[in-house]
Amino acid sequence: MGKRAVARAANDNGEHGTSDLMLNAALRHFAEHGLGAARAAREKAEAAFFAGDRESYDWWLGVCRTLDRRLAASVERDTRPRRG
Repeated sequence: MGKRAVARAANDNGEHGTSDLMLNAALRHFAEHGLGAARAAREKAEAAFFAGDRESYDWWLGVCRTLDRRLAASVERDTRPRRG
């Protein structure tokens, strides 16, 4: 007997909460910026953070996270309030 088929594709992002709207935005951003798209999204997120625009920060962080989860995690670490 063969192995049972996997219920979800390995690259299916559904379990990570990526909305269709965010995925569409990330793909459009990638089409515009190519391989530098995640870095461009990071720059936009950081600029929004330092401008005090939380809504734009969250949006661009989401785009960055969709394209590169590790890079987005570094943005979150860099913009986290410091304790001390």
